[in-house]
Amino acid sequence: MICFSFSCNAKTQKKSYVSVSMEEGLKMLSETEGAVLLDVRRDDEYSSGHIPGAVLLTNETMTEEKVLQILPSKETPVFVYCRSGRRSKEASQKLSDYGYTKVTEIGGILEYTGKLE
Repeated sequence: MICFSFSCNAKTQKKSYVSVSMEEGLKMLSETEGAVLLDVRRDDEYSSGHIPGAVLLTNETMTEEKVLQILPSKETPVFVYCRSGRRSKEASQKLSDYGYTKVTEIGGILEYTGKLE
């Protein structure tokens, strides 16, 4: 796609991932074979407690090359969360922009009520 500065901005770009609640997302995750739970918070946030089974890839340092190391198949179902939901939306859009086709944004860990690792 060619984008000219006078016609493109963040408000006009189409969202290319699905957003659901934390509860619904974790249910979907448990029912989806081969799915990956991706925590996009900072290292210190992840270390202080994360959802069991989550893989860390910080939003701030996310590149297509780093994603490919964790998710070599762009068909892998990915469920993305952060602290409050802002970074998970940004990261989900990045994943979609990189060509991942099964991206679900599930909000922030603040909505999570289970045990932490």
